Amino acid sequence: MVLSFDLQDFIIRARVLKLYRNALRTAQRAPTHARAELRQTIRQEMEINRNCNDKQRIRFLISEGLERLKSLDEMLDMQGH
Repeated sequence: MVLSFDLQDFIIRARVLKLYRNALRTAQRAPTHARAELRQTIRQEMEINRNCNDKQRIRFLISEGLERLKSLDEMLDMQGH
């Protein structure tokens, strides 16, 4: 199966994958007892929107994800993790 992407699709896909990787890296900083649940939540959020084809909605979801990741990162910093 060959997928055809235009440049915009390629860039959006790269941004989504970067967000996912960064979220998983941030989850590694969480307390040990919370890591598995946090990783599962991150995966579920990605899976829920996996088949979204609306570029505007995807951009919104990326910005929302970045905000949530920033909040999580700040919370972990405050807790010393």
